[in-house]
Amino acid sequence: MRRFSRSERLVHLFTATLTGVCLASAACLYLPPLAELVGRRHLVVTVHEWSGLLIPVPALLGLASRAFRGDLRRLNRFGPHDRTWLRSALRRDRRPAARPAGKFNAGQKLYASWSAGAALVMLGTGLLMWFTGLAPLPWRTGATFVHDWLAIAMAVAVVGHVMMALADPEARRGMRTGSVAADWARREHPLWRPHGSSVERAVRPTPAEPPRRERR
Repeated sequence: MRRFSRSERLVHLFTATLTGVCLASAACLYLPPLAELVGRRHLVVTVHEWSGLLIPVPALLGLASRAFRGDLRRLNRFGPHDRTWLRSALRRDRRPAARPAGKFNAGQKLYASWSAGAALVMLGTGLLMWFTGLAPLPWRTGATFVHDWLAIAMAVAVVGHVMMALADPEARRGMRTGSVAADWARREHPLWRPHGSSVERAVRPTPAEPPRRERR
């Protein structure tokens, strides 16, 4: 079953690569053992700045893809079935029937939204730190505080994302090849309609039929 187009996989690959380089270079800048091991601080700073600046570029280029825009709309929709999924996740109820999901489950939607927001905040605070003439010193101090702590939060979120991907080989295959097994899709994403209407329409309850009158 087709899950992701080539353009979507390329957007994910380049975004993941840039994010990994940005986080790795940040670790080399802020952790003394890594800083001593790598050295070349000026080069590491340059790599960190440009990799962070380029993170939004793959997604912006991906907007030219109809499939990518369609998945963005799916990620931006949060319906009743997503709230059911979250409640089941909080209760650690792993039964497939207790976690209804469309093409993307509620956890994936929240992660995508959080990542997009965090990337924008990191970009803004990073620019304030890079171009010191853009804002007064108190603003730059606040930007540095937000940038550093949000970087730690992003690193934790990325590690969690990778660990969940490692636990689901079929999901990784879908991102690597674009296709997934039909039985996996029915089990993990039962509300997904690849060739039909959107998830929201698919799960909308059908109107009840009027009661039939009995013939006398």
